[in-house]
Amino acid sequence: MSHDDKLHDSHTANKPILLTLAILSIAFIGSGIVFADSLQVQNWLVLIPLLPAIAAAINGIFLNKMPKWLVTFLAVGSVGVSFFISIILFVQMKTGAGVINQTIYNWMASDGLSVDIAFTMDGLSAVMALVVSGVGWLIHIYSIGYMAHDESYARYFTYLNIFTFSMLVLVLASSMPLMFVGWEGVGLCSYLLIGFWFKDMDKAIAGKKAFIVNRIGDLGFVIAMLLLFWQIGSLDFASIAQGAGQLSTMMVTIICLLLFFGATGKSAQIPLYVWLPDAMAGPTPVSALIHAATMVTAGVYMIARLSFLYVAAPDAMMVVAITGALTALFAASIGLFQYDIKKVLAYSTVSQLGFMFLAVGVGAFAAGIFHLMTHAFFKACLFLGSGSVIHGMHEEQDIRKMGGLDKLMPYTSKTFFVSCLAIAGIPPLAAFFSKDEILYNAFTLHYGSPAWLGIVLWSVGAIAAAFTSFYMFRLYYMTFSGESRASEEVKQKGIHESPYTMTIPLVVLAILATIGGLIGMPEHVFHLPNFFTANLSEVLAPANKAMGEYHGSVTLEIILMSVSTAIAFAGWFLARVLYKDASSDVPAKMKQKFAVVHKIIFNKYYVDEAYYYAFIRPIKNFSLFLWGFVDTYLIDGLLVSFTAFVVRSAGEGLKLIQTGNVQLYILYFIAGAAAFLIYLWQGAGM
Repeated sequence: MSHDDKLHDSHTANKPILLTLAILSIAFIGSGIVFADSLQVQNWLVLIPLLPAIAAAINGIFLNKMPKWLVTFLAVGSVGVSFFISIILFVQMKTGAGVINQTIYNWMASDGLSVDIAFTMDGLSAVMALVVSGVGWLIHIYSIGYMAHDESYARYFTYLNIFTFSMLVLVLASSMPLMFVGWEGVGLCSYLLIGFWFKDMDKAIAGKKAFIVNRIGDLGFVIAMLLLFWQIGSLDFASIAQGAGQLSTMMVTIICLLLFFGATGKSAQIPLYVWLPDAMAGPTPVSALIHAATMVTAGVYMIARLSFLYVAAPDAMMVVAITGALTALFAASIGLFQYDIKKVLAYSTVSQLGFMFLAVGVGAFAAGIFHLMTHAFFKACLFLGSGSVIHGMHEEQDIRKMGGLDKLMPYTSKTFFVSCLAIAGIPPLAAFFSKDEILYNAFTLHYGSPAWLGIVLWSVGAIAAAFTSFYMFRLYYMTFSGESRASEEVKQKGIHESPYTMTIPLVVLAILATIGGLIGMPEHVFHLPNFFTANLSEVLAPANKAMGEYHGSVTLEIILMSVSTAIAFAGWFLARVLYKDASSDVPAKMKQKFAVVHKIIFNKYYVDEAYYYAFIRPIKNFSLFLWGFVDTYLIDGLLVSFTAFVVRSAGEGLKLIQTGNVQLYILYFIAGAAAFLIYLWQGAGM
């Protein structure tokens, strides 16, 4: 039986599972909404993170001992039910229940510290829970097809469920320690999933790199928590909000900078972004889930959750904004010259995260979360689309060896194109609204900072947006347009469209990437209800109040919106001219003319190499010194071996007089007695 026949049989066998999941899901959400009051669905909040944890536990305990259909049913079904519970609770919250809180039990109580296992759903955490569980569910469904023939199918879904559990704990936690549990959980899962194919040394090293870089950033998070407890005496978000006013400006600035340092590790910002491009070593659905839609946005969510602290530290906010803007431009420039389809998307993710940090850094917290949501839609679609391409091209990832796939992979091609339009900011797709709102807020920076800084931040963001439009359409045209450049081996195997378990999530995400931005349209510009901001206003009210009321010029926003649109179309047009039919020799001539610049950017500005020589090699050499000299000679040699030699020698000496010979013992006794008598005789002066 051929590979394609096996694949067809696998997906045919999965049809009953997916149909059952769909029927149960529809029945569940319908009954939940209709009977919400009588069922007391407020008590279901804990089920959102708990269900994926239960599925992970069952699949993990009975690893490879259960049939594949049951593994699929538990793994995919648990996340689907979590998503529908999130929808039900969101509806309840919007129809009068208000903020939903649920305390499970007291986790720790020691002296002045008391922390509960407690969860909160408000406007901010509801948006995050819907994104994590909803996009995560689609990616789980996609994984059924992508990982169908992997020998570690059950282990993969176990890790994926643990990740989903950890991320949901992170966004629903009502205190910083519980958030940190989820924060560390997703860090652990990134290590497990990036290095999933650990027999490949490069993939194992990539997983280790992600783990170490995240641990460096997490140190800042831990120190910030300790400072908050020292100053306020509590780590619940509500208590921190109440006690934030007692913090000095210097202290709150230090705390915010430490928290942001933690965010640079988790959300791949300068200087701790280096792990994310290498994270593409994991399975493509992992890239979509962890490194596009959810985990990497944890830092943005954390700053939005603690916005009441950041508005009290304008210097820290400026550091966040400037770092975000520089990261957006820096990563976008690297994306211009990459040829690995997943590496282009990886640097795009780093760049888009920079836009989110630019937003929260200038105080546009709702805009940052809005872009987080739209980014989840189009970037998950792009990553899953790249996985579909890699699957259809029999593991080929070099876009120079692709081309002509629009006819062979129509669903993948169309959904990928829609997502390219969305990320480029072409109206009326998702990023047109979210990215425009970020750039507008950067331009009109209004809380005590000089006007020129806002113009600089806007300019950097606009250039990064232009780069984004160009490299995304360059990626699209090199992959899907023109004639096929695939190797003969790949052509003989047959390039084909992916199965429905992979294409259906692509279609759903493409639809979301198309309409997702409409729920956050600027109300004062389009005079339509802003659904998104309305749901965040209550949560972000303290921060907005602290920053003061500000109403910008509608005319200015329309002008800036027009400029952003022109930039997006310009990048698209240039990429189309240069790469659509692959006949233009301009890229080759430009590459030759600016060979040095191309080499520097293509090699990612040699940052990894600089880190190696500045930090990794000295630390490694120092570690070798500690092992080779300190441990071997001082500890093992002097403290252990020499001490043992002294004790052993003393024992050997004592052994000489412990012979067991009674006559010799009598001789020792007489000699000792004689010596004692001589001593007494001399002492008496005789």
